Amino acid sequence: MSGYKRDQGRMARMAAFWTLAVLLFYGCVSLSQTLTGHFDKSLGAPLVDGFPRIPVFGTELTGAFVIAAVLFAAGMFLLLRILERPKYADMLIETELELRKVTWPGMQEVVNSSLVVILCVVFLMGFLAASDYVLGRVARVILFGGG
Repeated sequence: MSGYKRDQGRMARMAAFWTLAVLLFYGCVSLSQTLTGHFDKSLGAPLVDGFPRIPVFGTELTGAFVIAAVLFAAGMFLLLRILERPKYADMLIETELELRKVTWPGMQEVVNSSLVVILCVVFLMGFLAASDYVLGRVARVILFGGG
């Protein structure tokens, strides 16, 4: 593998790793809060009375925090192991190379395309509302005999 391709692979893996790490962290924080809320007497209670708050996280050492921390550590380990496989590294390199070939639209093209989409949505909304009204009137006449 050439030096450039190896560097590109390393950068792609780092970007993927940190993106997934942030998502994993958010999931573990949400899990900890959910467990604390649902099991406040057991998992939400401090494990050791008088133990100081954990400085970085600003929380007490609870069962919910320990579970979330263990899952976060295991997830980070698995994430690192998976992204180091050559198959995934090559896929990330190829994805980045394909994205470099994409021709991104200019601002005027984005505005024009957005206006076309908005006008189509408004037209379809009006058409469906009118169709619903007419079909509702027809169904009322058929089912209730008028009125």
